Amino acid sequence: MIEEINDDARARMKKSIEALKHELSKIRTGRAHPSLLDHIKVDYYGSEVPLAQAANVSAEDSRTLAVTPWEKGMVSVIEKAIMTSDLGLNPNTAGSVIRIPMPPLTEERRRDLVKVVRSEGEGARVAVRNIRRDANNDLKELLKEKEISEDDERRATEDIQKLTDEFVKEIDKMLAVKEAELMEI
Repeated sequence: MIEEINDDARARMKKSIEALKHELSKIRTGRAHPSLLDHIKVDYYGSEVPLAQAANVSAEDSRTLAVTPWEKGMVSVIEKAIMTSDLGLNPNTAGSVIRIPMPPLTEERRRDLVKVVRSEGEGARVAVRNIRRDANNDLKELLKEKEISEDDERRATEDIQKLTDEFVKEIDKMLAVKEAELMEI
C-alpha cells in the first residue's frame, strides 16, 4: 500500500515535470526551434489541426524556421495562422516554403521572459508540493485506519519528502538552464 502511494506520487511528479518542460519549450529564446510553432492551429478543410499535421516545420538555421506545407493550397492559410498567433512573427513566403525569421530579443524582453520562466517554475514546485501533501494525507489515512504502523508512516513520509526534494531540484536545474539560455545573446 505504501509502495502504491509512493509510485503514484512519483508518476504525478513526473507529469508535473513534463508539463513544465512543455511550457518552457513555448517560451522562445533568440534561437529558432520547430517546437515554437507547436501550439499554432490551422484550418485544414474545416477542422482545426496542429500546424505539424499540415506542414513540415524545421529550423533552417539558428535564426530562421522553414515551414513547408503538405499541400500548395495551404500556404496562405498557414501564413495567416502564424501572423495571427501570439508569437509576433512575420513569415515570408517564397513559393511553397514559408520562412520565419526570428527577431532578436531586447534586454527588457529577455528579463520579462525570465520572470515568466520563474513563475512557471514556481507553479511546478507548487504542483509537486501538492502531490506530496496528497501522499502524506493518504499515509495518515492508512495510519488512522490502523493499516500501517507509525514507524511505517514516518518512513514513508520521509521517502515522499526525498522524492519531493529530488523533483524540486530537477525543476530548479531546468529553470537555471532556461534562464541562461534566455540571457545569452
